[in-house]
This record gives sequence, C-alpha cells and structure tokens, in this order.
Amino acid sequence: MHKVLTTGLLSLAAMAASSVQAELPTTEFRGIRIEGNAGGDRFQSQGVHNDKFGYGATIGFDGLVGDRIVIGAEGTYWRANNWTENCTPGINGGSVCQKSFGEYGAAVRAGYLVTPQLLVFGKAGYVTNDQRKRFAPSGSLFYVNGQIVGPETGYYNHGGSDGYQLGGGLEYSLTDMFYVDGQYIYSSYDDHTARQRIMAGFGVRFKSW
Repeated sequence: MHKVLTTGLLSLAAMAASSVQAELPTTEFRGIRIEGNAGGDRFQSQGVHNDKFGYGATIGFDGLVGDRIVIGAEGTYWRANNWTENCTPGINGGSVCQKSFGEYGAAVRAGYLVTPQLLVFGKAGYVTNDQRKRFAPSGSLFYVNGQIVGPETGYYNHGGSDGYQLGGGLEYSLTDMFYVDGQYIYSSYDDHTARQRIMAGFGVRFKSW
C-alpha cells in the first residue's frame, strides 16, 4: 500500500511543479467540498491484520487564513469491501473472530499552500467503528490443571468502538471546482484494534466568497 501512496503523491507533486506561481489570493481552497474516496484498507486486531479494498466519502468546509494557511472541518464515512474480519485460534480450541463494519469520523484539517493549486495538509479527530467479536468453541473437552473440563461457552458481542484518527496528504485543484487528493490515515480504537487507510479522492468544491 505504501508504494501506491508514494506513486500517487509524486504524481500530484509533479502536477504542482508544472503550475505557474500565481498570486495566492486566486486559490480555490475555500468553501464546502464533497468527495468520494477509495483505496487500501488494513484492519488490525488480535495481533493480525487483513488487507482489503475500501471506499467511502467525505464532506467538509475549508477557510483560508492569510495567504497560505487552510483550516477546516470534515466528516467521513469508510468501509472495507464486504467488511473485514480477523480470526485467531482460541486458547483451548475453537476460534476468536473480530469483524469491522463501517467507520464514521470527524476531524479538523490544517494545511499549507505550496502553490495556489497544491495543498499539503494534516488532520486529527474522532472516529467510531461498528464491530463484532465472537468466539466459536470447539465443543471438545480439555485439561485445566490436570482436570478435564469443558466444552467452553461461545459468545457474540456487537457494538461500537470509539477512538482517534491521525493523517495527512496532498490535495490538488484541477479547476476552480474539481480536485483530487491522496492521503494516509491511521485510526486507533479503544478496544485495542486499529485501521490504516491509503486512499485517493476526487471531489467537488462549492466556493463561498
């Protein structure tokens, strides 16, 4: 996934390098924006991970502070295709499986305008992930301190897990309305699971004057 991100960021940088250094007040980085996102998803739990294709959407608002600083807020939704699940063996047999569904997030984004078209940004915020954890016992007897016990009882827990997100990337304005971006985002949830995303986006910006 890191190779994909590096290639995407270099492409955006090359596009920016070919642009003319115009006056910064002509920048388009202000107003409401809506974008679609797609890329690589890695869900980590129980000491293992699962890589899948993922997709989602973002809606945000950006404002220009001075000539080069862009600050805004955004809300996001993300999911792996057909969800994603990690399974590991139980201590006495059976399997423990943790499944991740959709992730919702809210973040503050701040960036620096390298050119009127190219924004380098970082962001941080809150996320919540709908998850399921279940244990399917083997149904067999086993030994504990020399005594035969079992079989174990299975369980099924389903609920939300909150946490934080950190990330950054590049955004490039194709026109005064359309833009593309590439970014990396790390999410850490309070049940000791985590998610990494490397994704590209295509968006529409509705400027406010």
